Amino acid sequence: MTNLFAKAGIAALMAFGAMSAATTTASANDFHPGIQQARYDHPRGRMCSPRLAVEKARDMGLRRARIDNITPRRIVVEGFGRRGPDRVVFANAPGCPLIRR
Repeated sequence: MTNLFAKAGIAALMAFGAMSAATTTASANDFHPGIQQARYDHPRGRMCSPRLAVEKARDMGLRRARIDNITPRRIVVEGFGRRGPDRVVFANAPGCPLIRR
């Protein structure tokens, strides 16, 4: 009989210890309004603007520049260069970096 009470006591101690450990981890993520700030960046803010791509193509000497194709990774601008029809490909990233001319 004492063996049964000993096992029940050990089980109660283990349950109490697990319960106290669970409450400490649950309260570890306290809310501090001065420290945590929500930040939302719109995905379009991190892309190349088609208007900027056309302006950069015109600055590179492309006349009658227009958007030919836009994908999630690149923007293709077509127009006319010195030797006739030409194409410029920009990465769809901030600042419109040039991929190929």
